[in-house]
This record gives sequence, structure tokens and C-alpha cells, in this order.
Amino acid sequence: MVASECGDRTYLLDLLKEPVLDVQEFFLLAGRALKNIFRRPHYGDDIILQMDAIGVGSLPVVVMIGCFSGVVMALQMSRALAQYGQVGKTGTLVSLTLVRELGPVLTAIMVAGRNSTGMASELGSMKVTEQIDAMRALGTDPIQKLVTPRVIATCVMLPLLTIIADFVGMVGGFMIAKFVLSIESRQYWTSVWRALEWNDVTQGLLKPLVFALVVSLMGCYHGLRTTGGTQGVGKSTTQAMVAATVLIFVLDVLITKVFVSQGGS
Repeated sequence: MVASECGDRTYLLDLLKEPVLDVQEFFLLAGRALKNIFRRPHYGDDIILQMDAIGVGSLPVVVMIGCFSGVVMALQMSRALAQYGQVGKTGTLVSLTLVRELGPVLTAIMVAGRNSTGMASELGSMKVTEQIDAMRALGTDPIQKLVTPRVIATCVMLPLLTIIADFVGMVGGFMIAKFVLSIESRQYWTSVWRALEWNDVTQGLLKPLVFALVVSLMGCYHGLRTTGGTQGVGKSTTQAMVAATVLIFVLDVLITKVFVSQGGS
């Protein structure tokens, strides 16, 4: 009986050991990457290249997603508001929903699908071809050279992409309000502007900054842990996307809970 209980405990410890080590390694990587922001060298050229790939490269899909989000929100909200004779409040709901939730979350998911997977595959390919080992042999810190520029670039570009997505979404809502719902332009934009408070703007900018850390660090973490050749690269890419997406939704709930509690108090 005692031997059986000991065996069960050992089995449970073995199951928990790998996840705990993964979490530990992730936070160690995050700590080193963030600490390197304040250390030289900074590899400015790499940061600019990553900003171009993440920001400019993701701009078309972010604009498209933002526009259609605003259009759908205007159509759905106007239908619900029509039951209460408040179709004129469509701009209020569109702006609040986009700035608080849809803009940051959808933009982060799009960037994760495009860039987090790209980081994982790129660094994973370097890992399996031993380029990272060669970099260490030459005295270059792979975290400083490969991870930190991607973290900085993502933290700069994702909030900017979110702002663009929010604005384009409001424009998409305006198109529906103007040509489908026959709402005057001034009425729509006035309701959009007056609906937003500093709490909403802060929430809408803080979320993409936190999501940027998740997107970049998850892509780099899974890329640097790649093993098993090209098959391992594909596995790391999938893991990076799944982990980043799940954490985006988890952190969105936590941040929203904090701001809702502050607003209620």
C-alpha cells in the first residue's frame, strides 16, 4: 500500500516536472531578454528590420480585419439598439467595443499568427542547423542578438497597429452608419468621441503592450527550444501560435477585470 502511494506520487511529480521546467525556462528567457534592453550592444539594424517585418508587413491584414470588425459591429449593434429606438448610439458601442476589446485582441491574434510563428520557425531553423551554437562560439549572445530586437520591435509596433485597427474599424462602422442606417456624420463621430474615456484609452493601449511581450517571447522561446530537424520546426511553430493565442485571451480577462474593478470603485 505504501509502495503504491509512493509510486503514484512519483508518477505525478514526473508529470509536473516538465511543465514546471518549461515555465521556469520561459521566465528566465523573458528576464534575460528584458534586461538586455538596457545593455549594449543594441543591434539597431536588427530592430528596424523586425519593426518593418512586424509592423509594415502586418499592416494590410490588420487594416482589413479592423475594417470588417467595425462593419460587423455596426450592423449587429444597430439591430439590437433598434429595438429600443437608440440606433443613434451605434457609434458609442462600436468605439467602446473596438478600443477596449476587439482592436487589441484581434490585432494581437493576427500578429501572433503571422509573426510569432515566423519567429519560431526562423529561430528553430537556426537552432537545428547549429547556427545559434556557432553564434555562441563567436562570443555573441543569442538572446541579445535574436530575442531582444524582436521583443522591442513587437512592443513598439503592436500598439501602433492596434491604434490603426481601431481607427479603421470606426471608419467601417461609419460607412454602415452613414449609408445603411442613415445616421448623420457629425452625430456618429460625436458619439464615438464622447464615449471614450481615459480609462478606455489606457486599457486599449496597455493590452497590446502586454500582448506584444507574449507574442514575441512565445515565438522566440519555442524557436530556441526546437529539436528534431525540420519536423521539430513545424511543431515549434504550432506550439508558439497556440500558446500565444491562449495567453492573449487569459491576459485579456485579467486586465479587463482590473480595469472593471477600478471603474466600479
